[in-house]
Amino acid sequence: MPVTKPVKKKEKPQAGKKTVKTATRPKTKPMAPVKKLRIQDLERIRDKARALATIRDSEGRAKVTVHMGTCGIAAGARDVMDALLDEMKAKDVMDVIVTTSGCAGFCNREPMATVELKDQPPVKYVDLTPEKIRKILVEHVLGGQIVVKYALALGSETLY
Repeated sequence: MPVTKPVKKKEKPQAGKKTVKTATRPKTKPMAPVKKLRIQDLERIRDKARALATIRDSEGRAKVTVHMGTCGIAAGARDVMDALLDEMKAKDVMDVIVTTSGCAGFCNREPMATVELKDQPPVKYVDLTPEKIRKILVEHVLGGQIVVKYALALGSETLY
């Protein structure tokens, strides 16, 4: 004879007895599709930067370096770079040098950018968004005022 399991009947909550609900997993939003970085994207960014920026340091009033290591790109550095270049074009800024670099070593604070004005120490900005880089361009690069709430550090990383 086959062995059968007894079937449990669902019990109705009785007056005075507490019912215990089991925890359910919260529903999470699906991840947004990730843009894959292609060679053509990098070439487009390079060409756009060259068209808008002065190449030699002696001609620029400022230099903005967007850190575009793997961690920076994954965190949105490409959007930050695009926003910076678009804002520069909209404001007809031609005397600011825009460059890129690899990882700055603070992956958890990416996207990052470093702003260097002539005769002033560089300022490293962290946790950037397109809106934040636009504000940094207007207030710091063009206006000379550091945007303190987005700044991580002032000065260069000199090792002795």
